[in-house]
Amino acid sequence: MHTLNADLHSHSTRSDGTLSPRALAERACARQVQLWALTDHDDIGGQHEAAAAAQALGMDWLSGVEISVSFAGETVHIVGLGMDVDDPALCAGLARIRHGRSQRALDMAEGLAQVGLKGAHEGALRYVSNPDLVSRTHFARWLVETGVCSDFGSVFRRYLTHGKPGFVEHRWAGLGEAVQWITDAGGLAVIAHPGRYRFSATAEFALFSEFKTHGGAGVEVVTGSHGAGDTLKYAAMADEFGLYASRGSDFHSPEESRIDLGGLPDLAGGLRPVWQALRHRVRPGGRAKPDLRSESCPPIAGGAVSAA
Repeated sequence: MHTLNADLHSHSTRSDGTLSPRALAERACARQVQLWALTDHDDIGGQHEAAAAAQALGMDWLSGVEISVSFAGETVHIVGLGMDVDDPALCAGLARIRHGRSQRALDMAEGLAQVGLKGAHEGALRYVSNPDLVSRTHFARWLVETGVCSDFGSVFRRYLTHGKPGFVEHRWAGLGEAVQWITDAGGLAVIAHPGRYRFSATAEFALFSEFKTHGGAGVEVVTGSHGAGDTLKYAAMADEFGLYASRGSDFHSPEESRIDLGGLPDLAGGLRPVWQALRHRVRPGGRAKPDLRSESCPPIAGGAVSAA
């Protein structure tokens, strides 16, 4: 087993998380995370705050982002790790994606209004810290708060998904574009939570093949939305395609996330952990021993966390 408690997928208020980058770093440290990455959707505005907080806490850190990609009629997420967050091409590409999100949010609200749910855009904005990044998650929070749905599961069974009111298809970045932005900025591209996509076996094979051809190098094997079967399947696919294996909770909120920061199972032995390829990009937290938790970590911020 690879026992490093790395959590390389999490979200802050810069996208659709509920904790600031600093509060997220504090929670990760208190949860004994040893190597952490903030991977906000299509935005790297929280990276410098995250790096400073991790350094102050003595926690090793990697830069990160989660890029929205269109592939075979689905939205796929590609995580970038260890890249230069000031790279001009990366910054420009992400800005282009964020611009498209604004119109999509208005179209989603119009779709909800057509079934009698008026005021959705204004309601979703109450949960938004970054106005360029209104997402389905923000609409879902509004639908739960107003009592239209009892929880997130109910939201995505009734709204905001294929064939349901409020769903809006959006043309994101191309797979090759996203991988190139990451790799040209010195980072490593990772397929995020592959078990979540509704691909046939043929389409999934095409995704992995094209990803590898474009220079993609990793896949999330252990993540918050994977069950034991998914973990075994994507460990085998990491081996088949010669990809590094990543580990990340996809944490968004103490109240909403299935898995807390640092709460995932270990990567299985025999896999190549993604951090082995990124040693040169890790920003050290200043600890005397890299496998020990810093004693400076504050108590965990936020409320109770859903069980896995």
